[in-house]
Amino acid sequence: MIQAAYKDKPLVIDILTKAFDSNKSVNYVVKQDSKREKRIRKLMDYSFEASWTSGEIYLTQDKKAVVLLLLPHTKKTTIKSIFQDLSLALTSIGITRVSKVLKLESSIKKHYPKCLIYISFIGVSPESQRKGIGSSLLKDIIQLSNKRKIPIYLETSMTENISFYDKHNFELYNKIEPEHVIYMFKRDAI
Repeated sequence: MIQAAYKDKPLVIDILTKAFDSNKSVNYVVKQDSKREKRIRKLMDYSFEASWTSGEIYLTQDKKAVVLLLLPHTKKTTIKSIFQDLSLALTSIGITRVSKVLKLESSIKKHYPKCLIYISFIGVSPESQRKGIGSSLLKDIIQLSNKRKIPIYLETSMTENISFYDKHNFELYNKIEPEHVIYMFKRDAI
């Protein structure tokens, strides 16, 4: 895996937009209308920026897969971050749905420790899926977690991902059901 450069942003957004097009949680967050794909792109742009300033972004060597990590213990609230939050609310979520999304985010975050590696998105280009690329990238993140002695946390709403995280020794520690089931996983550093 290689650390992404800022110039990789369009590629990262493209991979994630395609990989998460049918994701239940993403489609729960973004307003469902004729601009849905643009709204998903905006969500991925927002997530890239959040990871750029308060986390890390990695690509596979072949640039077919990406992971956005957040390190919440390093996050700083700035005028720029507040503007980005407002922009996301207006352009992607929809102002009438913000409270529902914030409530969901709060119910997830209350389970986190103070210091963690949070996988906000891990995605593989659709044409490259089911070839072990995502597993390889996740193994690199697990090594990073072990090296730093920080646990990894993530969520998925896709039942087909449960076995993927089980295979990599993640523990399913909670489920919540806003309108669909969200499976909450963690993996302690060793």
